[in-house]
Formats: sequence, structure tokens, C-alpha cells
Amino acid sequence: MLPHGQNTMMDVWNQGTTGSAGSASSRQLLDARSELRRPIDVRATQPLQDNAAYTRTAQNEIYSQFKRLPNPDLVMYVFPHLAGSDPAPVPGYTTVFPLYQRVQYAMPGERVEDY
Repeated sequence: MLPHGQNTMMDVWNQGTTGSAGSASSRQLLDARSELRRPIDVRATQPLQDNAAYTRTAQNEIYSQFKRLPNPDLVMYVFPHLAGSDPAPVPGYTTVFPLYQRVQYAMPGERVEDY
């Protein structure tokens, strides 16, 4: 229950979070927090973004050394039909099956161009 009196909702909130409304220690804490929340300098982060394309990562190394071998997709159309013990109509749809069951990767230096 909220106490009856002259306090606004903000006063009640401040009393609940800091212990007492307008205390000097809470004001110092707020000032310290506002100093830490300074905006990020865009010029300081720019060199990191410039080098991101040239940086070696595990993902870059895997994709550049072990290329995926071609795995053609078979696109099939299933005609509308009736299915189940109580023949329920199933609309026609298209589905895709990979030709090979697993994805294969080439060894470094192995031919990976389209055949």
C-alpha cells in the first residue's frame, strides 16, 4: 500500500531505492554513474572496423581452406492428392532434396570449380 501524504510517486520510488530522498551519498552515486556513461568516441572505434575484413578468424580459415563441394538440389513437385485413412485433400507443393546425403568439403588445393 502507498502511504497517504504529500509524496509523489517519484518520491516514493527514490525513497525505496536509495533509503532516503535527496541524500548526499545518493547524489554522489548518481554523479559517478553519469560520468561513466559517456558517449563512445567514433574515431576510436574506426580502426577496428577497417581491419575487420583483413583479420584472420577461425571461420575465415575454414571457409577459405576447405571449400564446399557442389551438392546439386533436386526440386520436385508433388501433385495434389488425397492422403490418410480418411482421404484428406493435400494441395500440391514443391520440395527440395539435396543430391547427396551429407555436405562434402574439398581438401586444400582440390578443384572446386563447377564441372
